[in-house]
Amino acid sequence: MAAPLNFRHLYYFWVVAKEGGIARAAERLGMAVQTVSAQVRALEQSLGHALFKPAGRALALTEAGEAAMGYADQIFQLGEELPAAVRDAATGQGLRLRVGISDGLPKLVVRHLLQPALEGGTTRLLCHEDEFDRLLADLALHRLDAVLSDRTAPSNPNLRLYSHKLGDAPLSWFAPAALAGRKARRFPECLAGMPLLLPTSHAAVRPRIDQWLEREGLHPRVAGEFEDSALLAAFGRSGMGAFPASRWSREELQSDPAVVLLGETPDLVETFYLVSAERRIQHPLVQRLLG
Repeated sequence: MAAPLNFRHLYYFWVVAKEGGIARAAERLGMAVQTVSAQVRALEQSLGHALFKPAGRALALTEAGEAAMGYADQIFQLGEELPAAVRDAATGQGLRLRVGISDGLPKLVVRHLLQPALEGGTTRLLCHEDEFDRLLADLALHRLDAVLSDRTAPSNPNLRLYSHKLGDAPLSWFAPAALAGRKARRFPECLAGMPLLLPTSHAAVRPRIDQWLEREGLHPRVAGEFEDSALLAAFGRSGMGAFPASRWSREELQSDPAVVLLGETPDLVETFYLVSAERRIQHPLVQRLLG
């Protein structure tokens, strides 16, 4: 049976890797250089592999060191979060859910997708919006509990990530009331005579929209492209042009007298996913999202 891992040795290794050298790590730790060096050597002996190699006057990680650093990052990141988790549990603040929101995801859809985790009123929700790849890196380091996106995680042997389908939502098409009132043609032919506001290629649904327009023989003037769906809808409401929106955004948009529902495209859908760092979900709030 292997000897248990000495986490003190691992911590000293982690600081040395972060600082790029034993002298700087010793200064940060307030310890003697010889002591830090001995702790790192003890970890290397217990693991059976060298973790550092010379790089000029500094140290660089070996391949074994890179692997050890990946785990050390996760371990000490979780350690930094432990006091807050204990405090929240002790003070009755409920479970904390850290969710990454892919920046191409419609904001009204995000609210719909997260609603199951908010039922009960004791959830502490932390949302981080960023580029999909950066969110996946944070998820792999357990800085996030889940990532919501309109696409699956790409295959990467260095990242153990799992994509869970949450559902499909057909697109509806809206137009400013003044613009829609001037068009006598029925949907979808009426789109050909209107300026359109569309998501950029940043959104997974954009190629499907382009293909649908081509199949319908529609060649409208694209008046604007937006990465942020909320900004797209805001410009549409202001009168700039017609625009698509997810079915889960339809109720809120229909309550706005400034826009009119033109029609629906049941064969043109957005698909939404939850990406996790574990195949079998343990976090109870993430389980709610999947349920």
